[in-house]
Amino acid sequence: MKILIATEKPFAKTAVDGIRKIVENAGYELCLLEKYTDTSQLLSAVADADALIVRSDKVTKQVVDAAAKLKIIVRAGAGFDNLDLAACSQKNIVAMNTPGQNSNAVAELVLGLMVFMSRNKFNAGTGVELKGKKLGIHAYGNVGRLVACIAKGFDMQICAFDPFIKKEIIQADGVIAVDNIEELYSNCDYVSLHIPANEQTKKSINRKLLNLMPKGGCLINTARKEIIDEDDLLKLLEERADIKYATDVAPSNILELQQKFDTRVFATPKKIGAETAEANINAGLAAANQIVNFFKHGDTTFQVNR
Repeated sequence: MKILIATEKPFAKTAVDGIRKIVENAGYELCLLEKYTDTSQLLSAVADADALIVRSDKVTKQVVDAAAKLKIIVRAGAGFDNLDLAACSQKNIVAMNTPGQNSNAVAELVLGLMVFMSRNKFNAGTGVELKGKKLGIHAYGNVGRLVACIAKGFDMQICAFDPFIKKEIIQADGVIAVDNIEELYSNCDYVSLHIPANEQTKKSINRKLLNLMPKGGCLINTARKEIIDEDDLLKLLEERADIKYATDVAPSNILELQQKFDTRVFATPKKIGAETAEANINAGLAAANQIVNFFKHGDTTFQVNR
C-alpha cells in the first residue's frame, strides 16, 4: 500500500517523521512529493498511490482521474474546498479532512487580529480595549468554541449564531445563543467568521449585513475569502468611516482596500491561521492515523463526501 504526501508547502520535518512512523509501522510505504512546481508532477506521483495526504494543494478532477489506485484522500486541515468532492465520489474515493487539529492556532490568531485592530494596528494614537466589548461568533464549531474560550480571558461578552448547533450547547459554554444572524451583527462590536465556503455562504457577508454593526465595528475573517461580497465590503468601508476589517484570507481587491482605508483594513500576506508548529504536526499525524484506520478498520469517521 502506497501513501503519498503531496505538498507544495511541505509539512515540518517533525511532522513528516511522525507520519512516516505511523505509516511504516502499519506496514505501508510512504512517498513524498514536496515543493512541486507543476501539476504534471502531481499527476505523475499520484498515478500509483493508494492514499493521498495534502494540505492546501488542489485535488482537481484531473488529479483524481490520474490516480488509478487511489482509495482515500485526506486534507490535513479543517477546510476541504481544495478537494473536488464530486470527482472523488464518482470514483468511489473517500475524501476526509482533519477537523480540530489546527483550531487553536486559528483561534489564537483571531484574538491577535482583534487586539491589533483595536490598538490602531500598533500605531500611535488612542485605541480601545477588548474588555467589556461584545464579540459575535458566526458559526460555533471547533474554532468558534476556542475563540469564545480565549475571549473570556479578555472579559468580553460573547454571543454566537449557529443554526446547526442547539442553543443549549452554546449556552452551556457561557455564551449567548442569538436567534438570527441579524441579531448577531447588530449587537456585536466584533464579529469573527467561521463559516465554510459553499453555495449557501458565498458572498453572504454583504453590505446589508455588515451595515448592522455598531459604530466602530470590526469584522475578523479567518475562514474563506469567498464568503465576503468584496464589492459590498468596499462600498461599506466608503460609506462608514468607523468600520474595520481584518482578514487572514486577502480579498481580490486588497490593494485597493489598503490604499483607500489603510488604517482600517489589514490582511496577512498569506493565510497563516494554521501556520504554527503544533498545528502542522497535529494535522499531519491525524491524516496518517485516519488513513491507517481506514485501511485497517474501514473507519470513515471524517469523510466529507458521500
